[in-house]
Amino acid sequence: MIALYPILGALALGSGTILERSVLRKKKIKVTLYQTLSFLSIIVCLLPFIYFFWRVDPSALTSTNILIFALVILVATTANLFIFYSLKWEKVTNLEPARVLEPLFTILLALVFSFFIDSRLYERNIHIIIPALIAALALVFSHIKKHHLTFNRYFISGIIGSFFFALELVLSRLILNFYSPITFYFIRCSAIFLISLIIFRPETKIVDKKIGWTIFITGVIWNVYRIALYYGYVQLGIIFTTLIMMLGPIFIYIFANKFLKEKLNWRNIVASFVIIACVVYALVF
Repeated sequence: MIALYPILGALALGSGTILERSVLRKKKIKVTLYQTLSFLSIIVCLLPFIYFFWRVDPSALTSTNILIFALVILVATTANLFIFYSLKWEKVTNLEPARVLEPLFTILLALVFSFFIDSRLYERNIHIIIPALIAALALVFSHIKKHHLTFNRYFISGIIGSFFFALELVLSRLILNFYSPITFYFIRCSAIFLISLIIFRPETKIVDKKIGWTIFITGVIWNVYRIALYYGYVQLGIIFTTLIMMLGPIFIYIFANKFLKEKLNWRNIVASFVIIACVVYALVF
């Protein structure tokens, strides 16, 4: 039953990305405005649950762990800006090869961390590393057009955002045990919201009711995604959870085709099958 968390998270990742793209592609919605409102919606959705699920262990309040959390917030803020920028100006299906590198980055960073930090937090399993590398090559292949890679600035921004998200997740694992997943996500998102509000001071009056509700629903979806992800990390391990989450891009391809009318090319389809095969191999063997 616990294994359903990552699958639920993968589904939320797919639907959340599509809704984000549908809002960001509107000309009047700037990246900084969307980031501020997105995190506001997330913390508003979490408020009713904080009373029941609030937990912060005393160990979380050491200077080292507070510094790690501050670093997580800084890295997460940067990652979101890069990802939102890329989503605003590029099609979802074109960006997915860059976005899907996040699981690979997460696995590789977790492997590196396992040699320097308590290995019980980060698994080392060759049966996971090899399929992850194969999946990454498939994703690069899916972005090849006419014998060259189309690395425009939006695609590069997506890669940078994916790396920072992976770094954030690996850093988060260091202190995640000291919080409930809901508490951890609430504190993280509240800090990012305040930073965005103070620095960017976005003009919110231009947001109509329809866009506002879409952003709110997206906030609900990202709550499902991240909390499922954190529960998976704690209960199942970071690498196992990350591999299951690699199914998320498959949902994104399907949803982008269905709701945004973005055509799938044969490279997207091949990459999707390779990802599924790699996930199945890692789970079975």
